[in-house]
Amino acid sequence: MTPDRPAHRYVFVGGLHRSGTSLTARLIGDLPGVAAIRSAPVPENEGVYLQGAIAHTALHGRPMHFATDPDQHLIEGCRHDRLETRLRLEADWAPWFDAGSWRVEKSPVNLTRMRLYQQLFPLSQFVVVMRHPQAVAAAVAKWVDMPAAAMIDHWIAAHRQLEADLAHLHAVMLLRYEDLVARPDAHRAALAAFLDLPPGTGAEPVRDGNRDYAYGPLGAGQEAALHPWGYAAGGAVLPMAPRVRHPLRAIREAAEAALR
Repeated sequence: MTPDRPAHRYVFVGGLHRSGTSLTARLIGDLPGVAAIRSAPVPENEGVYLQGAIAHTALHGRPMHFATDPDQHLIEGCRHDRLETRLRLEADWAPWFDAGSWRVEKSPVNLTRMRLYQQLFPLSQFVVVMRHPQAVAAAVAKWVDMPAAAMIDHWIAAHRQLEADLAHLHAVMLLRYEDLVARPDAHRAALAAFLDLPPGTGAEPVRDGNRDYAYGPLGAGQEAALHPWGYAAGGAVLPMAPRVRHPLRAIREAAEAALR
């Protein structure tokens, strides 16, 4: 007898705060067959606040802190890698989702939980959103009392860890906020292809929030560290090839083609 396939799969969206994760989750939620968390009594409809399986207090998920906190880098074999965690997550999230072949859950801390979630939900997929670190620093300055240079160093360290984590993931798409706001329709198509769904017809308004800020030079060594991600001083954005991983070549190539 063949076991029943799960009724739904998860696509987890993560990234540093103010990187465009909420926008991306809404775009995914507009696709046919996707259930999303909407109108929840928590910040930005983030699922991390709606579950009790993994502690999330004022000390967890802090902007410009969580991504380099070793205790919040949750991977296979960690203390939460247990059936009980999966069952509790499913039970706590279930009331917030309608029926759908996919459930999209967005929380910035997913950036450091992807390897654990892949263990708990083996058919899950991941979308990581990044944004120019100078724009991120400017956007979170209202929340965080930290010099801009230190916030950019945090961004670099967080994405260095991300690079190492990507090698462990079976299905992951890396997006840049700047590309998304410049070509939203292409990214809608890419997200649909990544989930093997037909394109949606949503009209999520998209604007370039990077224009809200002024940018200066970067510190010594920072620009070289940002170059692999296609970022440079003064808020400049350089071309970067699509980065998509998926076990099925047809899905991977379709998503990459849309991003090009």
